[in-house]
Amino acid sequence: MEKILLAAPRGFCAGVAYAIEVVDLALKIHGAPLYVRHAIVHNEHVVKSFESRGVIFVEDLNEVPVGLPIVFSAHGVAPAVRQLAAERNLTIIDATCPLVTKVHNEARRFANKNTLMVYIGHRGHVEAEGTMGEAPDRMILVETPEDAENLELPEHDALAVLTQTTLSVEEVNETLAVLRRRFPHLITPEKGDICYATTNRQQAIRRITPQCDLVLVVGSQTSSNSNRLREVAESLGIKSYLIMGPDDLRDEWFEGVRTVGLSSGASTPEELFESVLGALLQRSPEAQVETIVDVEETMNFQPSRQLINLAMAKS
Repeated sequence: MEKILLAAPRGFCAGVAYAIEVVDLALKIHGAPLYVRHAIVHNEHVVKSFESRGVIFVEDLNEVPVGLPIVFSAHGVAPAVRQLAAERNLTIIDATCPLVTKVHNEARRFANKNTLMVYIGHRGHVEAEGTMGEAPDRMILVETPEDAENLELPEHDALAVLTQTTLSVEEVNETLAVLRRRFPHLITPEKGDICYATTNRQQAIRRITPQCDLVLVVGSQTSSNSNRLREVAESLGIKSYLIMGPDDLRDEWFEGVRTVGLSSGASTPEELFESVLGALLQRSPEAQVETIVDVEETMNFQPSRQLINLAMAKS
C-alpha cells in the first residue's frame, strides 16, 4: 500500500451531531436512567458509550415508566408513537433530525390535500416507519426501480413522491425515472428529500474511488447511509468493504493494492475513523496520506434554547 486517500466530507452530519448533543443535554437535566426510543443514531460505538452513562434504549414506549422523559431518536417517529407518549405522560425530548422532520411535514401537507403518496425507502427502516406513519392509508412504499415498474395504484386525484433521507442518489433517481414515466402527473417536493450529508458523502466517495484499488467505509451494518457509501464505490467497479473498526480488516483485501480510499458514514465518530487510519498506517508506515475535499460543510442544527438553558441551570 503506497497511498491512502481520505474522503471529505465524512463522518458526523449535522443531524447526528444534533441528536447526540440533545441526549447529552437531557442527561445533564434529568440524569440517569434516561430512556431513548430506538438507537439514537445507527452506530454501536455511540450507543454503547451512552449506555455506559445510564441511557436505556427501548423500542416499545411501554417499557418506559409512566411520567419519565423519553428522547426520540434522530430517525423520527410516527404520530402513533407520540400519542402513546402522551397517554403515558412521558416528557418528550425530540432529537429528530430537522431534515427528517421536513419529510414528515411534507407527508402531512400532502395528506391534508388528499394526495396519494409513493414513498421511496427501505422496508422496516425506522425512518421509513416513522414517515409512513404520518399517513399510513395514503402512502405506498417502493424500494427499487423494479417495484416502481410493477406498482399498481388505487384511484387517486393527485400523486406525490417522498424519499427516505439516507438513500443512494443514483438509486433514487432510477426509481424516480420509472415513476415519472409511468405517472407523468407525479408531484415532487420543491427540494429533494435525500439529505445534504448523504449526497455530499456519496459524491466524495465517487471522487476518490476511480483513483483507488480498494475502498473502506467505516460505519455500522445497521447504518443506511454507510451501506450506501459502500455500494456507491462498488458500483464504480472497485472492491469495497463496510467495517466497524480495525479488527474487521482482512489481510487478503490488501493483496496487490497500491491505493486505499477511506471514508465513514454520517453516524460514525471520528475516533473510529482515526483508529482504522492508524491500523492502515501500521501496515504501511511509509504510505502517503492525502485528504480529497469535495465540498465544505457548514450546516449546523442547534438544540432548543429551553433545553440548553435547563442544562446550564443544572450545571
